[in-house]
Amino acid sequence: MTANDTYGRTLEPSALKALAHPMRVRIYDLLSERGPQTASSLAALIGETSGATSYHLRALAAHDLIREVPDRGTARERWWERPKGRINMPGPAEAMSPSNRAAAQIVTTEFLRLRHQTLMEYINRPESDQPEGWQDAGLVMTTMLDITAEQMTELKNELSAVVDAAIERYRGQEAQPGTRRVTLRAEVFDLPAAPRRRTPEQE
Repeated sequence: MTANDTYGRTLEPSALKALAHPMRVRIYDLLSERGPQTASSLAALIGETSGATSYHLRALAAHDLIREVPDRGTARERWWERPKGRINMPGPAEAMSPSNRAAAQIVTTEFLRLRHQTLMEYINRPESDQPEGWQDAGLVMTTMLDITAEQMTELKNELSAVVDAAIERYRGQEAQPGTRRVTLRAEVFDLPAAPRRRTPEQE
């Protein structure tokens, strides 16, 4: 399966295994966050050698997870980008083979670790480091609901529709003055069941 500008690519086992390396997840995340990069610029961001980042870039490209930017760069300095479109990361599932399950666990754990790191950097960023007009633009919110599985599915679909609408509304604005790359996160999941409290009649 080839990554393209459409939504909905679920990583097949071979691509999942190719991504299952902390540095490759970091490279993939940086290409999403900062746009096209070279092996040298990624090396500077990560704190590694350009030889190491170049090796991992080729491994990601072999599975269409990233691609070379057309008409940019030279034979010595190639530019790479993450194709647009949604990528579904399958979490570790019992139906997977042990090796695929281990790969999925590495990928999801590293992505969520980087996601939390980005959130904490935002929360702890001094107000003086934020551009004018951006200080109160963000939102970090957590709430609890008591709902059924059907209601949670309905809520999930509503949130997905809001995100999809925002993607379409702001598509192609990256070159406009005053824009910044932002991260939009949406999560809704059930918590582990609480132990049932014993009634006086049961004691």
